[in-house]
Amino acid sequence: QVQLVESGGGLVQPGGSLRLSCAASGTILSLYVITWYRQAPGKRRELVARINSGGSTFYAESVEGRFTISRDNAKNTVSLQLNSLKPEDTAVYYCHTVTDRNYWGQGTQVTVSS
Repeated sequence: QVQLVESGGGLVQPGGSLRLSCAASGTILSLYVITWYRQAPGKRRELVARINSGGSTFYAESVEGRFTISRDNAKNTVSLQLNSLKPEDTAVYYCHTVTDRNYWGQGTQVTVSS
């Protein structure tokens, strides 16, 4: 079984930064597409960023230029660097991949507030 665990969330002021991590067991993340999603209360789940096995990335327009997704293959992790955070970035952030089936992490809370 594949297990994904997110970490790094917390409370930050507008304009601040956080670095989220998605750590995997049971699979080698570099072989698969990894996607970060987020969901705020009362809102639909939203795709935030994606990285494929070749390192190509995709970002939602709402985070383009502020967030960066990257791999650390030695640690078998995928990170999401969140810069210039806005209150509207407040959400639970989840990482996701597909191997034989869909796998989701438990989520990590990001709260942007003064």
